[in-house]
Amino acid sequence: MKLITFDGGRVGRLELEEGVVLELDVPSTREYFERGGDVRETGERLAYADVKLEAPIRPKKFFHTAGNFADHHNELTAVDWSHPVHKGIVFFQNVDAIIGPDDDIVYPEGLTKELDYELELGIIIGKSGKFFGPDEADDYIAGFTVFNDISARDIQRKEMESGVFSFSKGIDTFNPIGPWIVTRDEVPDMHELPMQLRVNGEVRQQGNTNQTRIKFPHLVAYHSPQIYSAGDIISTGTISGVAAVQPNPFDFYLKPGDKIEAEITGIGTLRNTVVSWEDRYGVPAPQRVDW
Repeated sequence: MKLITFDGGRVGRLELEEGVVLELDVPSTREYFERGGDVRETGERLAYADVKLEAPIRPKKFFHTAGNFADHHNELTAVDWSHPVHKGIVFFQNVDAIIGPDDDIVYPEGLTKELDYELELGIIIGKSGKFFGPDEADDYIAGFTVFNDISARDIQRKEMESGVFSFSKGIDTFNPIGPWIVTRDEVPDMHELPMQLRVNGEVRQQGNTNQTRIKFPHLVAYHSPQIYSAGDIISTGTISGVAAVQPNPFDFYLKPGDKIEAEITGIGTLRNTVVSWEDRYGVPAPQRVDW
């Protein structure tokens, strides 16, 4: 099943081949999971072409994982971080920075000059729970979505002097997710999903979920002491090819006008465009307030 949020927060089941959306009688996808999927249809059918997709879910918590893909972990040695990015780094993403498919990523030129992309798989947690092991974790995995972890590398470099990062990845509009949630039953093998990110049609990242250092049930169990709520998201780490590791990263960093396609086979393609602050708000970008 493909679950979508559309037209001001309505929830539906998308029948993509038929081009039809079946509205569900529930106020949010998060509540859909809180009810264990026991939700009826309203009876309204809409043409998919006529609806406006939004971020498929607004989670209570968004757990972020770093350094989980082997190739990306290895290429990070080329970046001038003051501390290594070890597997097991965990932080919370800013849920208020979430945007949906076709929403614009606003470039805050006063904050950063090094805007980067990171294609990741997002795991949707289907029920509340805590303190469980990998053998139980699959019961908590309800579905998947595409996540593009937009990152301000110059800010991240400063954060890394303390060995952590958060600000650089939690700025307004920096958390695109979507275009929908694919439920667990439609994904035969979550560890065999090809991944590709393109900027203006050019392939920048390419990989597969079979390259992870930690399998997803183990990852879900690892986070469980932090207490899950139904509808929470866990990111799984990014694949190789981010701009920051290139010989001349400024040839690859995002800029206004760039069109990004973040695709995971079997899950979907998340499309977003980078726009300047002035194009969005009609005024020059604010300057950063230093500590």
